[in-house]
Amino acid sequence: MAMFEVRSLCKNFGGLAAISQLNLEVDEGEIRGVIGPNGAGKTTLFNVICGVYKPTKGKIAYQGKEISGLKSSQIAERGVVRTFQRTALFHHFTVLDNVLVARHLQARGGFFRTIFGTNRRIDIEQEKKALEIIDFMGLSDLKDELADNLPHGHQRALGIAVALASEPKLLMLDEPVTGMDPTETQHMTGLIKKIRDERAMTILLVEHDMKVVMGICDKISVLNFGKKLAEGLPKQILENPDVIEAYLGGEDVVALLG
Repeated sequence: MAMFEVRSLCKNFGGLAAISQLNLEVDEGEIRGVIGPNGAGKTTLFNVICGVYKPTKGKIAYQGKEISGLKSSQIAERGVVRTFQRTALFHHFTVLDNVLVARHLQARGGFFRTIFGTNRRIDIEQEKKALEIIDFMGLSDLKDELADNLPHGHQRALGIAVALASEPKLLMLDEPVTGMDPTETQHMTGLIKKIRDERAMTILLVEHDMKVVMGICDKISVLNFGKKLAEGLPKQILENPDVIEAYLGGEDVVALLG
């Protein structure tokens, strides 16, 4: 049984079918890429899975239990957590405080009362776990730096650290290398592999950088106009004529194969 399943999923906005009869199965420990041109339905898919939108039809199951239509907070509590294209951080908080917010929310603690009230005591165990996550993401030297002062690549890494603070089992990464230079992209790619390998996590990845997708994903699903156009190993996707016509383009394929 797959860890995560989407069955006959549909999401309509008025007369527009953003997702149509989509089926998807992701195995535990897999890095699954979801690609497609702009408007293919990738972000809508993420939003439906995470409870931002309710599906029009179909079923979403995680670890054998249906999560379709649950609230975002309920889905996150079950272990399905996403990041965003635009990093959602408390920009005037430090790196450590950003991760502590997520830790205390995950633990149903009163972090804001701790920060802004008279009680300044921060739970030692939560701080220990937050520091471990920060170290894992390579941000220890920046733990006291304001998020707003971080370079773009480090802000993206902090965004993932915040997601990891919720202790997910299925981590959904929405364009994690957007806006990064080649060095930052290479570093982030390594971190994503490290998350899967060392934290026993399953990853669902939406990304436009095809070199990253082809280099990191175990399997790739291609969307086009809300439907699944193709699915398979990276090499199979590169060689699929329908994918080449709809999305990649001849020059991109040549560059990737080279």
